[in-house]
Amino acid sequence: MRKLPVIHARRSLDPAGRFAVEEIDLEFSNGARRTFERLKASALGAVIIVPMADDDTVLLVREYAAGLHRYEMGLPKGRIDEGETPELAADRELKEEVGMGARQLTTLLPLALAPSYMAHRTHVVLAQDLYPERLEGDEPEELEVVPWRLSALNELINEPDFSEGRSIAALFIAREYLAGRWRPAHQ
Repeated sequence: MRKLPVIHARRSLDPAGRFAVEEIDLEFSNGARRTFERLKASALGAVIIVPMADDDTVLLVREYAAGLHRYEMGLPKGRIDEGETPELAADRELKEEVGMGARQLTTLLPLALAPSYMAHRTHVVLAQDLYPERLEGDEPEELEVVPWRLSALNELINEPDFSEGRSIAALFIAREYLAGRWRPAHQ
């Protein structure tokens, strides 16, 4: 395993900005020095939920995606608030975005979004044994819930309004877990 670079200095580039951008001066084991910029993550991260209505039906949501300026289908997701575990955050977000709670929540693994320049992690949480319960969320409009057969995942990735990488990865991971072909290292 390679030795991690030595961090010689850290500077905040925009301390008052919404996103904490940090510049770090590094020295690699071969003596090369470089300055990298990275987005610092909140310490708590986020969750992306795979809500299973039954053994083969996942509940997706369609919501406005400002980055693409269109409506995009994907899995419910959100940040982990202070004092929450990934499971508690997943249950809260599920109630806010889908109008369902879960009696069984299983954290599968954390995903890195863009590890070359971002420290953010999103925990994939499988939600099963769902029941109706709604909490008020921060979405500006009610989200459309779209049931989809997990066995038709290959068709879903061809849908023009389904392109978010975390949702694609989380669905494939959950499908393999539910089929018994993969288990998280921590279980």
